[in-house]
Amino acid sequence: MPEDSFADTPRPLAHPLFRFPWLNLFLFFATLFSTMFVGALLGNSLFTLEMPALVTGFLFAATLLLILGVHELGHYFLARLHGVDVSLPYFIPVPFGLGTFGAFIRLRSPVQNRRALFDVGLAGPLAGLAVAIPLFIVGLLLAPVQRHPSLYGDGLLMTGLIWLVERLRGLPPGHHLMLHPISFAAYIGLFITAVNLLPAGQLDGGHVAYALLGRRSLLLAILAVLLLGLLGLATGWTSWYLWAGLILLFGLRHPPTLDDSQALNRLRQGLGVVAFLLLLLLFGADPFPVFR
Repeated sequence: MPEDSFADTPRPLAHPLFRFPWLNLFLFFATLFSTMFVGALLGNSLFTLEMPALVTGFLFAATLLLILGVHELGHYFLARLHGVDVSLPYFIPVPFGLGTFGAFIRLRSPVQNRRALFDVGLAGPLAGLAVAIPLFIVGLLLAPVQRHPSLYGDGLLMTGLIWLVERLRGLPPGHHLMLHPISFAAYIGLFITAVNLLPAGQLDGGHVAYALLGRRSLLLAILAVLLLGLLGLATGWTSWYLWAGLILLFGLRHPPTLDDSQALNRLRQGLGVVAFLLLLLLFGADPFPVFR
């Protein structure tokens, strides 16, 4: 194999008896319903649009679930490529907040080496971003305009895209783009991607960091949790404490692969730098001023 090849001796999967994914489908449709419900409620308070609540809810739900689903399928297909036994995505419905706690896949066999871990960990964020960024732009192009402060957060990438679309649309001085169900759901998808790229524990960024640094990545995980705690103090947004608590709950220390001796090649090392730059571009200290 060439040095920068991605297919590092993947192991063929066994093919167990096919089982119809009833639970996966049930959770998906339950999450579709819960996110539509939340999107319809948000339509009465956040979206200054003249459209039925059902349409608002559907646009919000479809955008958010598409981003989450593509993100998890990125993990799924790279896991299959590397011979890891993995489940289809499980969506998590909740009747409050954003209507979902996201989605996850379950690894049913160990990851064989750090190269496979890197590929599986980074594939989800990259796949999700490939959908989230265009949908965010589409939502901004459709968003209403008002003389009102911007309701979006302070991530560099999102702020830059908002500035660009406002210039393209020729907004008058003092006017800003308001929230649209597509742009707001895509913004949430971008925020979730940013949090997932933190180099801590079982987050996608934790997988990437361990693949790059091995056990030395524990220091980055500790720094990430401390950062979240400081952001909670500085901004008053208490959800940062929740994220820090979840990382601690699932563990700061990343479990080893079956063979940790295999170092990453140059291509993956370069993509590791890209993952870090994406974290810097997507992460914002005060992501949801609209809820203040």
